[in-house]
Amino acid sequence: MSDDNKVILLVEDNPDDVALTLRAFKRSHLMNPLVVARDGVEALDFLFARGAHADRASKELPTLVILDLKLPKLDGLGVLKAIRADERTRFLPVVILTSSKEEHDLVSGYTLGANSYVRKPVDFAEFIEAVKVLGIYWLMINQIPPERPSP
Repeated sequence: MSDDNKVILLVEDNPDDVALTLRAFKRSHLMNPLVVARDGVEALDFLFARGAHADRASKELPTLVILDLKLPKLDGLGVLKAIRADERTRFLPVVILTSSKEEHDLVSGYTLGANSYVRKPVDFAEFIEAVKVLGIYWLMINQIPPERPSP
């Protein structure tokens, strides 16, 4: 998969945070395709090619999941638990990007297998910089396991 085709799955229900994330990637010249899931169920449907996303059964998994915790239908920790429980997605990099300051969320995120936990900066410039650094690290520097079976 070329760098240009490294898809990012952003699991975020707040339209303002979606717009900020898209803007941050654009400003960072990270032009990777970004797919947005607005709740936990939609995220799992996308990853496991079910429901409205059944047509992607032959497509590769995203390279990175950026996951909010406070989501409708199924929260981020439930999504993370399902990702780690399935052989196809067990090693998929998952970065929790959340406004939660709860220590319980931080500990639970890592216990369930998050690769990183980042608190959303309130300041616009800091948010842009945080997303830029995340994108550069996970898409350009991080090495993924060589075998990633498709769903």
